[in-house]
Amino acid sequence: MKDVLRQFRDFFVSLRLTIGLLALGIALIFWATLCQSDLGVWGVQQRFFYCVFVTEKLPGTDFLLPVFPGGYLLGGFLFVNLIAAHCYRFRLTWKKSGIWLTHLGLIMLLVGGFLTSLWQREYQLSLDEGGTKNYSESDRACELAVIDETDPKVDRVVAIPEEFLAAGDPVQHPALPFRVLPKAYFPNAAVQMRRDAPNAPASPATAGLGPQVIATPLPPTSKEDERNLPAAYIELDGPDGSLGTWLVSAELGMPQRFDYAGRSWRIVLRFQRRYLPFSVTLLKFSHDIYPGTDIPRNFSSRVRLSMPGQGEREALIYMNNPLRAAGLTFYQASFANDDHTSILQVVRNPGWRLPYISCAIITAGLLVQFGITLSAFFRRRGVGAGARGQMA
Repeated sequence: MKDVLRQFRDFFVSLRLTIGLLALGIALIFWATLCQSDLGVWGVQQRFFYCVFVTEKLPGTDFLLPVFPGGYLLGGFLFVNLIAAHCYRFRLTWKKSGIWLTHLGLIMLLVGGFLTSLWQREYQLSLDEGGTKNYSESDRACELAVIDETDPKVDRVVAIPEEFLAAGDPVQHPALPFRVLPKAYFPNAAVQMRRDAPNAPASPATAGLGPQVIATPLPPTSKEDERNLPAAYIELDGPDGSLGTWLVSAELGMPQRFDYAGRSWRIVLRFQRRYLPFSVTLLKFSHDIYPGTDIPRNFSSRVRLSMPGQGEREALIYMNNPLRAAGLTFYQASFANDDHTSILQVVRNPGWRLPYISCAIITAGLLVQFGITLSAFFRRRGVGAGARGQMA
């Protein structure tokens, strides 16, 4: 038993393990870089780094076969390797303080990357000049919104994530007098009017726009310049029977209205919303170019934040100068509509400070260790010079 424990310990404290993990990490990054042109940044993150294993489909099947260690596995082993090596090899002494600080920074960097993969959420906020919004939208995830608009002052919204639609399970929410029954779900689909495709098969939809529209499934994409537009056939089932089957699509955008149980409703498949604790108004968007050229020089948005109970605040957002408020960071991402619409990237990352702190600790550790080594060198040199003087 002792031999087994010793072998286990020697494996995790081994410098060979460290070098092997770093080599595998370099290979993983190289492979991911080659695939980035096809998968995009988000797809590469999910496939190579935010996973335990990189998988490939077994030819001719949908079975996923692990073929290479992923970012979680390599990072986890490197984390354990650093901790084990310190506990076994290094003593907490002044001479090793720089090494301790450097490795502490590396450990915090690994932890920060892991927490970012779990906690970071990115949304987009699209604002026309003079427009105001209190929510941002995901550029990938969708939700089915069932909206009770009977009250002219307040909309009551039940948002169903697309994962429930993909699973096909019935959804019964206490705020809804009917069940939502997913009949079919397409992760990506093109929608066109039926009159433009006269030979298309009959649509399963019986209500709303569905009978006049056809959805054609497309292969899902994760490229940077492309976007998945999910679609689904949804049946609404009340106590008195079916309300019909509806075609909903992120490409359609517009809500479909109907009345039931004395109330007015809207149903729409839209990109997932994240509501903000304040409203944002775009006062002015500027698109500056270098004189005499069409080369962009700067994009900037002057916005006003209206915070309940805290008044208003104005800020200028431009490249490399984000706005931070209420745990959110607003970056200038893009623009549209002939420079009248600003697109802001809204990022929630509770661990955003960790990389900065880690790099500062690593730098301090390297400086301390270099200073200790340099001072020891000068002391030895001074002792040697004194001994030679006495001999002379």
